[in-house]
Amino acid sequence: MIWSLLGQAPVSLAYYKSSLSIYKTKPSTPLNRFSSGFPAPISTPAIRVFCSKSGRVGSMASSVQNQGSISYLTQREAAEVDETLMGPLGFSVDQLMELAGLSVATSIAEVYKPSEYNRVLAICGPGNNGGDGLVAARHLYHFGYKPFVCYPKRTQKPLYSGLVTQLESLSIPFLSVNELPMDLSKDFDILVDAMFGFSFHGAPRPPFDELIQKLVNLHNYEQVQQKSPVIVSVDIPSGWHVEEGDVGGEGIKPDMLVSLTAPKLCAKKFSGPHHFLGGRFVPPAIAEKYKLCLPQYPGTSMCVRIGKPPQIDISALRENYISPEFREDQVEADPLDLFRKWFDDAMTAGLKEPNAMALSTTGKDGKPSSRMVLLKGVDKGGFVWYTNYESQKGRELSENPHASLLFYWDGLNRQVRVEGSVQKVSEEESEQYFHSRPRGSQIGAIVSKQSTVVPGRHVLHQQYKELEEKYSNEGLIPKPKHWGGYRLQPNRFEFWQGQTSRLHDRLEYSPQEIDGKRSSSPPWFSQTFQLTSIPLPITCKKSKQINPED
Repeated sequence: MIWSLLGQAPVSLAYYKSSLSIYKTKPSTPLNRFSSGFPAPISTPAIRVFCSKSGRVGSMASSVQNQGSISYLTQREAAEVDETLMGPLGFSVDQLMELAGLSVATSIAEVYKPSEYNRVLAICGPGNNGGDGLVAARHLYHFGYKPFVCYPKRTQKPLYSGLVTQLESLSIPFLSVNELPMDLSKDFDILVDAMFGFSFHGAPRPPFDELIQKLVNLHNYEQVQQKSPVIVSVDIPSGWHVEEGDVGGEGIKPDMLVSLTAPKLCAKKFSGPHHFLGGRFVPPAIAEKYKLCLPQYPGTSMCVRIGKPPQIDISALRENYISPEFREDQVEADPLDLFRKWFDDAMTAGLKEPNAMALSTTGKDGKPSSRMVLLKGVDKGGFVWYTNYESQKGRELSENPHASLLFYWDGLNRQVRVEGSVQKVSEEESEQYFHSRPRGSQIGAIVSKQSTVVPGRHVLHQQYKELEEKYSNEGLIPKPKHWGGYRLQPNRFEFWQGQTSRLHDRLEYSPQEIDGKRSSSPPWFSQTFQLTSIPLPITCKKSKQINPED
């Protein structure tokens, strides 16, 4: 027996099936209250970690909060790793520097958005760590930031002079130490500390001792200023001991640390809110040699968060959207044409699964339920998706054939709401789409009895294997009767685009009454729809005002 979500009553352990995804009910942690009555910070999901074991690189589950599962390198080991990478493994210095600088820039972009943290000062030292900072400044420029560079001890090697030339070609300003203000908090939002890396020994010499002190002094300014620039240290906070950290306790206290290749021992003493790992180039040979356990990078990302997640006040989470103007007099009269345009924009932007939509339904009990499904067709008749007719959504649609769809395209600050009546597509249409799917998906649709309880995942795998063998020599897999498509015929559209200060644009299309009746005959979406907009002024008599919403 395990406890229900609120921990008030025991419930039976159960697996629920949705397609071939299995969800296991877990005991919840009691909610701790904090900051204006909001629940305690949401726990970060587990991350996969790869580490050397039995001569090969494998994977294991590890909580992001469990730093004990992450490997940390000594100064000697860090130097040996670099030598191995640039020796028998064939990497060049400029390759590693480019990957490291890109990792730093992407880590910054993960947390500090250019709309709020735009002005970046990269303080670069004479070595490889400084080169990482120069590369990061270039990438930050292309990410939409406004970088400045302080590079007081320039290295005349072609690699470094080439990086300077690249930055100068982008008109990125170079500032001398004397040109920097005494108080860096007034002119910059982000300070990139790229002065010294893991190979540094001894005490910093001028002018870097002065620059480090400027970063240290920011903690004094924080006591009297509402906002101080954040400090991002590259691999090692400058002035720290590579293994022992901030020995005297009077060094730089960065808000973000971007460890490269693998975190160094001093990273264990880092207490800031954001610790990232970058430099996605560790091959299995090095992982095995040094017994490294490192988190797996998500997707195509060049960085991954490690260590404890920051304690976040949920009530303070907000985004100030910056979008092009969205005016009523600039949009199509036909809502489907506007939807297709926005959908094409989402495709062009490379957003993941732009056809993903939240489908909301209610049964005869009036209780709403939502889930994500995939749009598989849109035409004059409406929006089409496919599913199990015996699932919860199928049962609810049989009781109440009305639903709403929600598309959300985060990268474009856009969402589209569609409401309407729902009916099943023809059996012929369902057959045609079913047999266009991969054979594995066809078998999965037969095996999966959605929204029902199963003993465990092994049962699904066994049934799948049996059907796979059964149909291995047959050309056509029969479509199950309980599987097919639905079509939502819209009677309302709302197009939303995020804008600054929560004054979002919302345009609504709804059926217009003609001679006292709502038009429903094709083309139902043509001139029979009225257009409304907010927060723009309304002049059309048929329009009604809609206030912006969060």
